[in-house]
Amino acid sequence: MRQVFAPWRIEWVRRDEENPDDTCVFCAFPEDDADRENLVVARSEHAFVLLNNYPYNPGHAMVIPYAHTGAYGELDDEQLLDHARLKQRTFDALETALGPDGFNAGLNLGDGAGGSIDDHLHTHVVPRWEGDTNFMPVIGDTSVIVEALEDTYDRVHEAFADQEGATVPEDGGAVLVE
Repeated sequence: MRQVFAPWRIEWVRRDEENPDDTCVFCAFPEDDADRENLVVARSEHAFVLLNNYPYNPGHAMVIPYAHTGAYGELDDEQLLDHARLKQRTFDALETALGPDGFNAGLNLGDGAGGSIDDHLHTHVVPRWEGDTNFMPVIGDTSVIVEALEDTYDRVHEAFADQEGATVPEDGGAVLVE
C-alpha cells in the first residue's frame, strides 16, 4: 500500500469540536488584519471570499456573507445580491487563475447537511477538472492536492485584482470588489 504524506491535515484531526472562545471563525477572519494568513482573498460590501484551508481541489473557495446566520432566508435583498455577485466574480477569478473544466457550488445548510460550520452560512465553490476524481478519493478515501495554498492564494488574488472595478489595498490584503 502506498502512503500519501499530508501533515497539514493533523490540524483538522486534532481540532476541538467547539471553538474554545466561542468565536465564529467566519466572523473573526474579516475583522483580523491578516488576510493572507487567513486566506481571505477578496471582499465586497456584504461578503468575502476565503480559500478553504482543507480544499477538495486547488482553488476551493467559500463565499461568505458578513452577517452571522445559518439561515439563508435571514439575508436581506442587498446581502443576497452582493453574495450572488461575489460568487459570480469568484467563478471568473478561478476560471482566470486556474482554468478548470467546471465547478461544483453549493451550501451546506443545517446540522444534517454535513458542513463543519453550520451557524454561519457559506457557499462552497470547487473548481473541477475532467479526471480529477480517480481511485484515491473513491477507493483510498484520500484527496491529493497538487498545489500549495499559498501559491493558489497568489494566483486567485491576482485574478481578482485584474477584474474591472477591483482595487488592491496598499498592505496587499484582500482585493476589494464592487
